[in-house]
Amino acid sequence: MKFRVERDSMGEMKVPETAYYGAQTARALENFKISGKGLPKEFIYAVAEVKRGAAVANCKLGLINEKVADAIIKAAKEIIDGKFDDQFPIDVFQTGSGTSTNMNVNEVIANRACELLGGQKGDKKLCHPNDHVNKGQSSNDVIPTAIHISSALLTYKNLIPALLKLENSLLEKEKEFRDIIKIGRTHLMDAVPITLGQEFSGYRMQIKKGLERINESVKGLQELPLGGTALGTGLNTHPDFAKLAIDEISKNTGIEFKQAENLFEGIAAKDAVVYFAGALNTLAVSLMKIANDLRLLNSGPRCGIAEITLPSLQPGSSIMPGKVNPVIPEAVIQVAAEVMGNVHTISIAGSSGLLDLNVMMPVIADNLLYSIKLLSNAATSLAEKCIDGIVANVDRCSELVEWSMALVTPLALKIGYDKAAEIAYDAFKKKVKIKDIVKEKGVLSDEEIEEIFDTKKMV
Repeated sequence: MKFRVERDSMGEMKVPETAYYGAQTARALENFKISGKGLPKEFIYAVAEVKRGAAVANCKLGLINEKVADAIIKAAKEIIDGKFDDQFPIDVFQTGSGTSTNMNVNEVIANRACELLGGQKGDKKLCHPNDHVNKGQSSNDVIPTAIHISSALLTYKNLIPALLKLENSLLEKEKEFRDIIKIGRTHLMDAVPITLGQEFSGYRMQIKKGLERINESVKGLQELPLGGTALGTGLNTHPDFAKLAIDEISKNTGIEFKQAENLFEGIAAKDAVVYFAGALNTLAVSLMKIANDLRLLNSGPRCGIAEITLPSLQPGSSIMPGKVNPVIPEAVIQVAAEVMGNVHTISIAGSSGLLDLNVMMPVIADNLLYSIKLLSNAATSLAEKCIDGIVANVDRCSELVEWSMALVTPLALKIGYDKAAEIAYDAFKKKVKIKDIVKEKGVLSDEEIEEIFDTKKMV
């Protein structure tokens, strides 16, 4: 491999000739050999979006000449378009401010800008990663800004549409199953009847409420601490820089961002991210409950509850022919568990804003974006490959209702709780239906029996 020599404030570093990154990135690659995993590309694109907005702002303010600014803008756009995805190799587990990644992006943009300006990579006189690309910025305000931008983009682009789709799928099943009476269960034991549609309405409402929480909490991510530089004072930054840059970011992303109300809080704390992650955690809890319920209701096909049948997607066993498993709900509960763990990590990281800077931002970015992607894909899969294809087993639902001892519940209004309980125990011991015991004991007339055991009135 051929190398070139680039220099940073600590001296010279060898860099692969074909690489667009420079000395600081090369130094970070030597220092952070931990996970072998880089930060998500969506996060890198968001950093590039900041650089593009900053270049526009600095040009308008006369702080960077138009040719250099134009080259920076074009180079940043190429990163956003995915043309340099292999140029951001720094490990997630790096300096807690994300300075290495900020400089990685600065160097790639600067070197590509040098080429666009007719020069060679490394010619800092044409375009300097700090003096031009990073002008008016600090890693301390760029990285949290990029966390907010990338998370908001993924939420509006992927997560919210996926949840709307899932909510609609559940609504359709709620309507389809509205007249199918089944037995309810509390403590996994027989309870009073409900309709299958009512049961699915509960699932739909969980997703609807989850969507509302996401929509409310994502607003906090639309506040950006850009312009605060190192601590929030805005040192080395033009007073109009942030507004101009954020306006440009809003225009390019289609999301209305604004400067954080308090830049010190925006840099030192990650409360908005932790709050948003809490909404993701609640959504994960909802998905796990729904997916587990679907597994239970589908259990069988002959020796379980079997009130519904999930779509058959693939063989379920390498040894038992004909076995089919609830693979999508199983994938969803694993996603839910992963997200809950990620949110716990984010909570710990969010509490590490010691004094004036949070120093766990890369791991926050990684876990947050990964969680949004997981939940988006899981919700889509659950809707398309599971919910949409569910079939109700009407005969099984009716059979279980007829045999349930919980049908004795409305009888308590006629004969009292204790006598009704005696009838329930008697039916259980004799292995007969509740109605049969009531008829045998003659406690009600035939007309009263039909009236009180009408399950349509119970739901």
